[in-house]
Amino acid sequence: MSPRFLKIEDVQEILNVSSQQAYALVRSGDLPAIQVGGRGIWRIESTELEAYIERQYAAARGKAEQSRNSVDG
Repeated sequence: MSPRFLKIEDVQEILNVSSQQAYALVRSGDLPAIQVGGRGIWRIESTELEAYIERQYAAARGKAEQSRNSVDG
């Protein structure tokens, strides 16, 4: 069974991004996360990460579609 919550480091590895990029996604709200514990360590629910990835795929498809339409039209 996969863990429900992921660490920022896990997100970095899955998305192959730097720690600064992962924190930026969380701080901007693009990737919903919660802070736990006294030190406010960020945790990302695995389903939220999957939803973020799906949104990025949808955005990429939309851009590709726009690009195709502008070439055709």
